[in-house]
Amino acid sequence: MKMAVIGAGAMGSLFGAYLAKAGEAVTVVDIWPDHVAAIRSQGLVLGEETGDEVVRLDAVLGTDGLAPVDLVILFVKATATRQAAIAAAALLGPGGRVLTLQNGLGNAEVIAETVGGENVLVGTTAQGATLLGPGRIRHGGRGETHIGRLSGDNDAFCAQVAAMLSKAGLPTVVEPDVRSLVWGKLVINTGINALTALLRLRNGQLAEQAETRQLLALAVEEAVLVARAAGVQLPYEDPVEKVLAVAVATGQNQSSMLQDVLRGSPTEIAVINGAIVREGERLGVATPVNRTLTLLVQALENQSGNRKAE
Repeated sequence: MKMAVIGAGAMGSLFGAYLAKAGEAVTVVDIWPDHVAAIRSQGLVLGEETGDEVVRLDAVLGTDGLAPVDLVILFVKATATRQAAIAAAALLGPGGRVLTLQNGLGNAEVIAETVGGENVLVGTTAQGATLLGPGRIRHGGRGETHIGRLSGDNDAFCAQVAAMLSKAGLPTVVEPDVRSLVWGKLVINTGINALTALLRLRNGQLAEQAETRQLLALAVEEAVLVARAAGVQLPYEDPVEKVLAVAVATGQNQSSMLQDVLRGSPTEIAVINGAIVREGERLGVATPVNRTLTLLVQALENQSGNRKAE
């Protein structure tokens, strides 16, 4: 299977590296020249618990010459989803599909507008990674990846993708209820991302003090009320305990939102906590905690003094 990963930040680089190590035909695509140049010249430095490993990986700045591919995996920020979907559509060969492993709510629907819902796979992953610099990432947490079709029943292609990712060291299962899947990850991100970004904490630190555990619980409990109002059955019984468990399991990881804040980049707050607020308004569910977290992160984004790495 020939693949392209569009968005070679921490997670795109991680998936690209593991697929490349497994001998799969994969190319990562990104818009950061220094990162692409470093991967091309010296390989991707992948930091694991056992030490650093250099992975040779194809990396390019544009998609010219890559088509046709069987699978495009999207790891771009939500603000770039539409543009990435257009690029993905131009890459797909006959029978090809796009898999979104992005954070937040609504990315799959945006992609479907370009490539058709029947050609979209939706996924969530409990893997974690941090971008350390050009050509360098740290693998910060491990867990299962779940995927399923946005439209139509899961099929042999889904099973093939899951088997390929699992063989590459990224355990993946096919999930029959993708709506539950997306909302389940959204609730987890709602409890972790904004708080880690605002407080400059690694994921695991949220579970270490009573105050952060309480803030996490308040944000998650609101999100659960919205999910229930939307008719969504979450894929776990105790949402607060689940989010705390994920925080601990990815304890050394910096959330993607914290990484964005430290780089002075736009965050995905609008499709995470902001999505809870919008859905709450639509469904008549009050979300004061998530509204406050959303406004705080947006205010932080707007501070010119924050527009540099720390």
